[in-house]
Amino acid sequence: MIKDKGFLLIFVFLSSIIVLFLMVPLIKLFVSVGMYHIVNTLQEKEVYKSIFLTLRAAFYAVIFVCFTGIPLAYLIARYDFWGKSFFESLLDIPVMVPHTAAGIALLIAFSNGYVGEFFKFLHIEFIDTVTGIVSAMMFLSAPFLINGAKEGFKKIDVKYENVARTLGASRMSVFFSIALPNAKNDIINGALMMWSRGLGEFGAVVIIAYHPMVAPVLIYDRFNNFGLNYSAPVAAAMILISISIFLAARFINNRLNYD
Repeated sequence: MIKDKGFLLIFVFLSSIIVLFLMVPLIKLFVSVGMYHIVNTLQEKEVYKSIFLTLRAAFYAVIFVCFTGIPLAYLIARYDFWGKSFFESLLDIPVMVPHTAAGIALLIAFSNGYVGEFFKFLHIEFIDTVTGIVSAMMFLSAPFLINGAKEGFKKIDVKYENVARTLGASRMSVFFSIALPNAKNDIINGALMMWSRGLGEFGAVVIIAYHPMVAPVLIYDRFNNFGLNYSAPVAAAMILISISIFLAARFINNRLNYD
């Protein structure tokens, strides 16, 4: 019993260090800025337009990957093929590369050569557009949703899908009636992680689309031109809104699962 208490005390102490490291900067930011300044900052047209653009672009990125990445995750989870491990590793590369390097890669890919000409033919522009912002967010955060969905599908016992197939259900019907509902929690968690990661994207966005300004770019622009006092309220406002939406989504998801 004494050894168990010692173990618990050590782990609580070590856990407290990382919790304080993660929480103290946020608390200090809110205390330093004050709710009055945060509310006033949110009333500035440039600020609330920038924050709304950030939320909207990250949401568009998640929706696009839901339609394209979830089928990919299912294929990876259910089928074996040559080079599968290598292919899965390739999908994780965007998470590991420097974000400014990712921005350069996107800029070269979508603004030059045949690919750039193809998108121009379709009247799709990436430089200094919302499309460019969405593509930067999506490139660097899509693996969170894809991996989340993949792990969710892997948890489902394939025999349930096989039984449904023997009863005459099509593969599409099996996917929507068995696979997708049972992997729902992991998919939602992956989507939330992707969305929250997209909200904070700066390095790639600032290269491909400095304007219109998303919140991270606006914070950087104000800090670079006017200093800490002018940028801190925007940072606090963005963090507050992001945390509020994230917690609300988590709460709703948990309530639905509980019910």
